[in-house]
Amino acid sequence: MHIKSQKDFFAGLMFLAVGVAFAWGATTYNVGSAARMGPGYFPLLLGILLALIGALLTFKALVVETEDGEKIGMWAWKPLFYIIGANVAFGIFLVGLPAIKLPAFGLIVGIYVLVFVASMAMGGSKFKATFILATVLAVGSYLAFVLALKLQFPVWPSFITG
Repeated sequence: MHIKSQKDFFAGLMFLAVGVAFAWGATTYNVGSAARMGPGYFPLLLGILLALIGALLTFKALVVETEDGEKIGMWAWKPLFYIIGANVAFGIFLVGLPAIKLPAFGLIVGIYVLVFVASMAMGGSKFKATFILATVLAVGSYLAFVLALKLQFPVWPSFITG
């Protein structure tokens, strides 16, 4: 069988593998029924849905002809580094790093760090647009997680709030 789109084929395999892993992992929990859902019900359905999407995408890659075969290019190491680094920095700034006595900076500062580090993944990022995005995300996250859901985690730096 000939792969007609490498991008779709490997993306489909990735979705298929992750979906099967989620569905399999969900079976270790009580799944329940549609009327009385257990803790494994949603992950099981999500895993099955993800695996189906992966299977359809893989099938499409084998059947639908593309112009150049949509070959997979080189790894984009710089954006990958910045995106992963932004998430790690967010976690560190959110709760601090006691091993090196770095205090918790909280949700708001963590989101600004996350957005600004992640924005370095694209070339020629604009400071004003990044600042606006960070502000919207910080306000939205505060409203959703702190006010609406009442989650308990540091919002502001610990050295300010005491």
